[in-house]
Amino acid sequence: MLTMSRSPLRVSFVGGGTDYPQYFNQFPGAVLGSTIDKYIFIATLPMVGYAEKRFRITYKTVEAVDTVDEIKHNAIRAVLKEFNYDRPLNIAILSDLPGNSGLGSSSSFTVGFIRLISSLMGKDITKFDLMKKAVYIEQTVLRERVGIQDQTHAAFGGLNHYTFQGDNFSIHPVRMQTDCREALNESLCLIYTGMQRSASTVLEEQIRNTDESRVSRELSHMVTLCTEGVKVLEGNRPDAMLKDMGALLSEGWATKRKLSSTISNGSIDEIYQAGMAAGAYGGKLCGAGAGGFFLFLANKDTQKKLCERFGENNFVRIGTVDDGAMIIRTGQVGELHG
Repeated sequence: MLTMSRSPLRVSFVGGGTDYPQYFNQFPGAVLGSTIDKYIFIATLPMVGYAEKRFRITYKTVEAVDTVDEIKHNAIRAVLKEFNYDRPLNIAILSDLPGNSGLGSSSSFTVGFIRLISSLMGKDITKFDLMKKAVYIEQTVLRERVGIQDQTHAAFGGLNHYTFQGDNFSIHPVRMQTDCREALNESLCLIYTGMQRSASTVLEEQIRNTDESRVSRELSHMVTLCTEGVKVLEGNRPDAMLKDMGALLSEGWATKRKLSSTISNGSIDEIYQAGMAAGAYGGKLCGAGAGGFFLFLANKDTQKKLCERFGENNFVRIGTVDDGAMIIRTGQVGELHG
């Protein structure tokens, strides 16, 4: 029986950096962002009895091992051990977009795999527990330098305003009118910088600056921008919403660049400048920084210019989606279990 999880990637409009415990354990943190129509798929099949190895894992490499401890894929090994799952399994991983590119792929994978293993064990895990377990796996077990927004986006799905303060966590769905939501989705696009990076490495200086309260003013401003962004998105004039939201993205990007010297570089700055010169409403780099995808809010004419400027292979149209991680069973792709 084929069982597959589908977990969404995400874009963070503003607030990134305030979702790290080094900050929100002292001050209120917030993120405004959405899951998008690009996904990570994890497919599993029971291993046949005559297979030479008990586990086969296919991603950018292929692993064939007999024990969970031998698995080199950190997240898979950690989740299987956390759930004491030791049944022979064939695992294959597919993604719409490359990893290490600022769209929360690592956490989306962890959320999707936890959802998948829970399903295989007959457990219907809640979205809240799914998020908490993924955070625990990444922060405590794997000791990754990650915040909590990526796991939250992947588990809950949708366009939301998340707030964090110590152990308190709240979700506030953005109440968009249909015409404004359609205008937003028609305007969202990504430009691939051609650079992949490890978020944990890029974040070292930023987290150190956060610990030492060197960027508290900038992070506080990011929280304020989240509140302003909600008001903009919940407006009733699509044209005004796009213009104001674009300006807010750019203001957030200017603020984020101050968190660490590793976030931007000459090539990334050139992409932003070229996008704005082409007529974009605004833009920002996705994720921790130093590479990955640049997000622009732009009309169709500007998108055409961006596609011509950066190449069709580096241009990606995206839209917001409401679903978080879900299960697809028994090869019946149309049968989705949320």
